[in-house]
Amino acid sequence: MAKDKTLYTCNECGGSSPRWLGKCPHCNAWNTLVESVAEPAAPAKNRFAALAPTAQIAVLSEIEASDVDRSATGLDELDRVLGGGIVEGGVVLIGGDPGIGKSTLLLQALDALQRAGLSTLYVTGEESGAQVALRSRRLGLNQSQVKVLAEIQLEKILHTLQAQQPAIAVIDSIQTVYSDQLTSAPGSVAQVRECAAHLTRAAKASGTAIVLVGHVTKEGALAGPRVLEHMVDTVLYFEGDTHSSFRLVRAIKNRFGAVNEIGVFAMTEKGLKGVSNPSAIFLSQHTEPVPGSCVMVTLEGTRPMLVEIQALVDTGGPSPRRLSVGLDRDRLAMLLAVLHRHAGVACMDQDVFVNAVGGVRITEPAADLAVMLSITSSLRGKALPKGFIAFGEVGLAGEVRPAPRGQERLKEAAKLGFSVAVVPKANAPKASDKALMAALSGMTIHAVERIEDALEVVRGF
Repeated sequence: MAKDKTLYTCNECGGSSPRWLGKCPHCNAWNTLVESVAEPAAPAKNRFAALAPTAQIAVLSEIEASDVDRSATGLDELDRVLGGGIVEGGVVLIGGDPGIGKSTLLLQALDALQRAGLSTLYVTGEESGAQVALRSRRLGLNQSQVKVLAEIQLEKILHTLQAQQPAIAVIDSIQTVYSDQLTSAPGSVAQVRECAAHLTRAAKASGTAIVLVGHVTKEGALAGPRVLEHMVDTVLYFEGDTHSSFRLVRAIKNRFGAVNEIGVFAMTEKGLKGVSNPSAIFLSQHTEPVPGSCVMVTLEGTRPMLVEIQALVDTGGPSPRRLSVGLDRDRLAMLLAVLHRHAGVACMDQDVFVNAVGGVRITEPAADLAVMLSITSSLRGKALPKGFIAFGEVGLAGEVRPAPRGQERLKEAAKLGFSVAVVPKANAPKASDKALMAALSGMTIHAVERIEDALEVVRGF
């Protein structure tokens, strides 16, 4: 079979060249030419016929909308991130650092799906079949009937998918797959884009759900072209410290469910096990309250979760450091300026270190109030009371703004035994809500409008 002709297209201006050049001849940009398959030109008489519509226009309100069928993976935390399970014909992309547990998690999921009666296929391009079998033995997956194919050529993989018709297939990893139609090496931008496009079309045409494993760059982003994330239906990131036994799976994109959902796993000798109460991971077990520690309730998708924020304020030199782990460093500098201007708490000559316990990353601004109270607690050397939580966004004018779904946050804290809360005034429960007041009966709630009010409440403890 003759190979298709290839072109080199500029990522900047879209110009093309029949061969690779260091500089684009059209816009003079360097290193922007990427190999792609040249589409054959349509005959002149059929050029406009090819543009003829193939489907009828339908009114949105008249289109029948039904929930998609899902296949549960047997791992509750993974199902939560996926929105309830794997969708027929869906394409999932999961990325993470080397050795963090991507292959382990997917092998466990495939084994559970196979035991539930679904046909599965594990395509490995980085390991041999014997290595995959050894891993399954270590995980305790005895007598597993998951089919394994050690192959990296796209055309052979597509032929196997067509012949076997599995319900779920895993491609580990997309960076190792190559197509004969391109001359570039596996893992290049052109190969990753072309192979992912063919696999996505195969999934939609056959109904096979495909999970693509992706490598990440040193910055933590998925390697390859950005269009890779646009092609697929769901994008998952595997996060966690390799020195810790806990792992997080976060949904960045999901066409069949909520985004920013997280699943929490613990790495054990028998593989990854779901953690049903993740709040216990992110809270330090202090026998007595310590200065510089404040607990907040963050929202990860639809799940409220308690996280401990720790701060350490120490005497600095002429150039004090501001360091944050798990929180935005630029936002930390802004909060210190607000703390100085509106609350009179000066840290300009102090080193300030802030950490979110457990390796979790907090991106929502509802952590502002907890960060500021933990910094003040460390600076004063006085611990916040036992069972204390706080959440709320702090603006540049010193106002404390409400956090979304504040009632659910308070319920989660009350369920875990917290008794004192400092929250934005708009998040305070209303006396008319009898059910909510009953759920929060053992909690003292202080509603504040400004950061000065919050500090005044804390000084009274």
